[in-house]
Amino acid sequence: MTKFTLEQKLAAVEEYLQGERSQRSIAKKIGANHKSLQTWIAQYEANGVNGFISGYTNYSVEFKMDVINYMNEKGTSALEAATVFNIPDPSTISKWERIFEEYGIDGLQSKKRRRPSMNKDINKRPNKQVPAEGSVEALQAEVEYLRMENAYLKKLNALVQNKGKSPKNTRLK
Repeated sequence: MTKFTLEQKLAAVEEYLQGERSQRSIAKKIGANHKSLQTWIAQYEANGVNGFISGYTNYSVEFKMDVINYMNEKGTSALEAATVFNIPDPSTISKWERIFEEYGIDGLQSKKRRRPSMNKDINKRPNKQVPAEGSVEALQAEVEYLRMENAYLKKLNALVQNKGKSPKNTRLK
C-alpha cells in the first residue's frame, strides 16, 4: 500500500472540491482507492489540514465508548464518526465495535503488548509430576512415547526411500 504525503492528499482533495473531476478519476490518477479519497475529503471538511496530521494515539476506554455511543445515538457510520472525532482510519472504529459486541467494555481495555521478561530463576518453574514406576499413567506415557518414536522412524524411512527415487537421480534414456 502506498503512503501519501500531506501535500498529495491536499492536492487531491482540493482538486475534487473544485468540482472538475470525480472521486474515482482523481483516485485513479494518484493511484489510491476512491474510499481513501472519500475519507480524506471528509477529514478535510471536518477538521481542515489538521485532519491529515496524525500520530500514534492510545485511545482511552472512555473515548472509545464515547465514539461507539455517538454512533449508536446519531446513527452515523464509522467514516462519519472518524471525521467527527478526528480518527485517521474508520476501520479502527469498526474494530472497536466488534470487540465491544463480543467482549463488552473489558475488551476495549488497552493491552500491553511486549515480550515477557525471561525468568532468571529456573527453579521457579513448576515441576511436572513424574508418575510412579509401573503405574497406569507411567505405562500410558511410555506407550505414547513409543508410538511417537515409531511414527518418526517410519517417516524417516519413507523420506530416505523417496530420496533414492528422486527425479534428479533418474537418467533420461
